Amino acid sequence: MRIPSEIRAGDTIQWRDVEGVDNLGNVISSAAYTLTYYLRTNTATDGAAVVGTAYGTGWEFTIAVATSTAFDAGTWFWQAVATKTGSTITLGSGQLTVLRSLSYSGTPGAVDGRSQAQQDLDAVQTAIRALVSGGVVREYTIGSRSLKKYELADLLQLEAKLKADVKREQMADLIANGLGNPHNLFVRF
Repeated sequence: MRIPSEIRAGDTIQWRDVEGVDNLGNVISSAAYTLTYYLRTNTATDGAAVVGTAYGTGWEFTIAVATSTAFDAGTWFWQAVATKTGSTITLGSGQLTVLRSLSYSGTPGAVDGRSQAQQDLDAVQTAIRALVSGGVVREYTIGSRSLKKYELADLLQLEAKLKADVKREQMADLIANGLGNPHNLFVRF
C-alpha cells in the first residue's frame, strides 16, 4: 500500500496502488475489484472513505482539498478494502500522520510547532527552575484538599527521559529530510 505516511490538512493528496493478491494467490486488480481506503482518527465524527479509480491494473486515489481541510492534526489509521460482489478483502492497514495546515486568511494566529515531547520538556525545565529558585511550594493544604508537587529528583528523571525523546525526534527529522543519521561514523582506510 502506497498511501503517504504523512500528509498536511488542506492539501490535495494523491497516490497509486498496484494490483495485489489475496492469501490464496488470486489476483486482486481494478478490473474486478473496487479498492477503498477508510481513514479514521480518535474523534467520533472524523473520517473519510477514499475510493480508487482504475489506473492500469491498479488504482489511483485522490483526497480533495475540501476533504483534507477537515482533517484534525494527529495520528490517523487507515484500512484498504477491496470489494466485489460477494467478496471483501482487507489488503492492508496502518497509520499516517496528519499535520496541521499553516495557511491562513486575514491575521495569522499563533502556532506552536514544537512536538509534544519538546513542549513537555520545556514545561519540566521551567518547573525545575522554579523549584530550585524557591518560587514553588512543594506541598500545601487548603481545607480538606492538598496538593503535592514533583520532587526535584522526579523532575530530573523526567527531564532526562524527555531529552532522549526530543533527541530521537530530531534524529528522525534529519533522516526524513535526507540529512542522514548524525550518529553514523564513516571511516576511510
